[in-house]
Amino acid sequence: MEPLSEVKDFLRIEKFPHIWCAGCGHGIILQSFLRAVIDAGIDKNDMVVVSGIGCSSRAVGYVDFDTLHTAHGRALPFATGIKMAKPELNVAILAGDGDIAAIGGNHFIHAARRNIDLTVVIFNNFNYGMTGGQSSPLTCLNAIAPTTPYGNIERPFDICSLAIAAGATYVARSTTYHALQLPELIANGIRHHGFSVIEVLTGCPTYYGKFNSLRSPSKMLEWQRDHSVNLKQYQMLSEDAKEGKFAIGLIHSAERPEYTDEYSKIIQKVQVVSQKEPR
Repeated sequence: MEPLSEVKDFLRIEKFPHIWCAGCGHGIILQSFLRAVIDAGIDKNDMVVVSGIGCSSRAVGYVDFDTLHTAHGRALPFATGIKMAKPELNVAILAGDGDIAAIGGNHFIHAARRNIDLTVVIFNNFNYGMTGGQSSPLTCLNAIAPTTPYGNIERPFDICSLAIAAGATYVARSTTYHALQLPELIANGIRHHGFSVIEVLTGCPTYYGKFNSLRSPSKMLEWQRDHSVNLKQYQMLSEDAKEGKFAIGLIHSAERPEYTDEYSKIIQKVQVVSQKEPR
């Protein structure tokens, strides 16, 4: 079977054409996610995909899995509930800046702290594209947006460093320019037994690009190419040279007890105690 045909088998073709703007990178991420599911050998009946609100969250409407399109910032609690109820399922979250770093930020750090077996793919387009391009916690320093017309003075989260500090056991970063690297990073995140985070830098020429002299999709892809550095090379750079650059590839991987596994042990203990108690 041709690879593209395999991807189509995981799509709700009747929902096309999609609503993303011309030049948006979200389609590249969606295809990469589907290729990762195929590479990981996941049956569509064993996968649940969850989103919150935003341009990225429209992705769940196009995929042929059981899906949830939830409230803004609440994708991770919904996903946690699914995983706790049916630990055998593969649960993925496709989410953007707000769902992960703003209104959903508290849920994000606690999901990482628990090391629950979820795979989070973060669509980082540096702004709130669905509602007009406002700045977000991931907007670049000095970038222009409707809410920061004179430049953003807030340093953005390094969401990968935040995930590692909070306890995530698989953390990776890529871009839509690196479309050949991305499916492998996502597939390995799906295979990893623990909380997996894959940040993907993606283009929004309609808003972020327009305000920051990156109006064409090709310019946004060139920006990703010119500002990304392989992790090993990045680690060799001086602190001054790292300014304005970001590392791509596998950032962090570790083994630690997974939350639903530990919870199942509690259930077993309670069952043993209940059987011993006199009725």
